[in-house]
Amino acid sequence: MNNIGAADISDAGATGVGRAYATALRRRLGVLGLLGVAVLASLIADIAVGPAAISPPALMHALFSPAAAPPETVLILWQIRLPYALMAACVGGALGLAGAEMQTVLANPLASPFTLGTSAAGAFGASLAIVLDWHVGGVPQTWLVAGCAFVFAVIGVVVLDLLTRLRPADTGTVILCGVALVFCFQALVSLMQFVASEDTLQDLVFWTLGSLNRATWPAIALLGAALACVVPFSLRAAWGLTVLRMGEERAASLGVDVPRLRRAALLRICLLSALAVAFVGIIGFIGLVAPHIARRLVGEDHRFYLPASLLGGAFILSTAALVARVLVPGVVVPTGIVTALVGIPFFLAIILRRQVLS
Repeated sequence: MNNIGAADISDAGATGVGRAYATALRRRLGVLGLLGVAVLASLIADIAVGPAAISPPALMHALFSPAAAPPETVLILWQIRLPYALMAACVGGALGLAGAEMQTVLANPLASPFTLGTSAAGAFGASLAIVLDWHVGGVPQTWLVAGCAFVFAVIGVVVLDLLTRLRPADTGTVILCGVALVFCFQALVSLMQFVASEDTLQDLVFWTLGSLNRATWPAIALLGAALACVVPFSLRAAWGLTVLRMGEERAASLGVDVPRLRRAALLRICLLSALAVAFVGIIGFIGLVAPHIARRLVGEDHRFYLPASLLGGAFILSTAALVARVLVPGVVVPTGIVTALVGIPFFLAIILRRQVLS
């Protein structure tokens, strides 16, 4: 009788755990669904809002039947608003995912492509191409600038990785190395601004402010393809990244190849953050804010945390892009200014919260 009672209690406990897990799973999937709906809503709002007063039916007509729509409406939709909206979602998603993986592999809640120097390194690469007026036969100037920004953003990630490998580095050391890189590359960008002519200086300043107005269909296709390739590998590494949050020793004891996991994650971070910087300039704090919001919504399980960071970043930047259009009537404010105004208070809140908890 006692054995039967013990078995019943054990089965009841297992059933309770199973129900709790199923409830948590449904809640997390529901959060991801709501984030997806929010991204879609922000995309629609980005397409609908603009200086030209175009009614929603006219936009839908130009979207689904461009051959029968007025040419000016088709031009505004397909060459201006739609690339702008899609680039915002792609760049936000890329920075959100890159920031989430960076915070995990570096074990630092303040890590992001912006705060650790990747964006500043990309800005220096772009400034070299703009100020020195580099030309390569058959390569458009826009793509040459993007290529230089990409190369130097990659260099920024590699240098940070090398600095942290020279000696065992805690989270504070990683941040200090990243801050040093930010100031170093910002000083080099300032030097390029000092020697630039008036025309190139205007182009360089506009690029460093971060803007989605340079969005083109080839750039969207390339960034979208990079996301499509990276996301499956990120999700495949979700279990190892989740275990890594418990510490390197614990992860190694559970069979995780920590150095290999970190190298693969840094490669994905490098690709996503460098492409984002290359095409739109410096967009700050998305890679910092989105992962923290995702962590509060779905927890540390990276099967949900990584997609939530991606969708959260897409939603935040899409919303910031919408605000940039309506903030000053008749003027599209650089999106990097809007994200900085939102991100700086959030950044300070994270620091103050960590000090209170410690």
